[in-house]
Amino acid sequence: MLTFDHVHFYYKKGQPVVEDVSFTIKAGEFVSIVGANGSGKSTIAKLMDGLLLPKEGTIKLQQLDTSKTADLFEIHQQIGFVFQNPEDQFITTTVMDEVLFGLENIRVPREEMRSRMDHALLAVHMEDYLDSMPHQLSGGQKQRVAIAAILAMRPQIIIFDEATSMLDPQGREQVLYIMHELHLQGMTIIHITHHMEEVLSAERILLIHKGRLQFDGDPLTFFETVPVAEYQLQLPFSVRLHQTLQLEKPISPDWKEGIRSQWPIN
Repeated sequence: MLTFDHVHFYYKKGQPVVEDVSFTIKAGEFVSIVGANGSGKSTIAKLMDGLLLPKEGTIKLQQLDTSKTADLFEIHQQIGFVFQNPEDQFITTTVMDEVLFGLENIRVPREEMRSRMDHALLAVHMEDYLDSMPHQLSGGQKQRVAIAAILAMRPQIIIFDEATSMLDPQGREQVLYIMHELHLQGMTIIHITHHMEEVLSAERILLIHKGRLQFDGDPLTFFETVPVAEYQLQLPFSVRLHQTLQLEKPISPDWKEGIRSQWPIN
């Protein structure tokens, strides 16, 4: 369980970036955080992982508190962070070394490293790229390697901070597929995005606007009640189609099956 309790954050006093935000994310949830550029959603992601610390309020993972230095090491092990640009995470010259580097940092026994690495690369369909150089891979492949490096450390939660925004359509679908497969296996997924089509299959949406939490609920209620254009967001095509045709229920694409059939990972 990840809890924000009346959290405030600013870089310069008097100019709040996050203002009095409270919510709880339960284990196993799939939550999408949406908002316009500059709304504060990426700052909230960094606060979750202890990369930034609140100026007021508390952020806890179970009983671990991000404001306590003694708790941060454990928090960083339990919360994985996938950035917008995967190259920001790469520091080695091969896919194998990239995955092993994180395991070395958290002192995983050497005899256990290989099995963890193999399992993580298999999960993202990159097992055939062990000796490849990360910078020579496609954008989608790079992001999948970044995910594998996080998976190998076996976190409870993975935060995807605009992780699909720099990818082509196929790469985006591949990463979304992996997110949902991990969720089906019990992983807590926090997906930060401004691509509204990507939130249709989330269990829950948090809308951030000017550093404040404006909505917390399921996607159906969100698209029925929130005037998204006022928050500089666009309705997904299926919702626009529903409104045009005036159907009784919005069309909800089945991501889990649709991604499998349309974009096989290779």
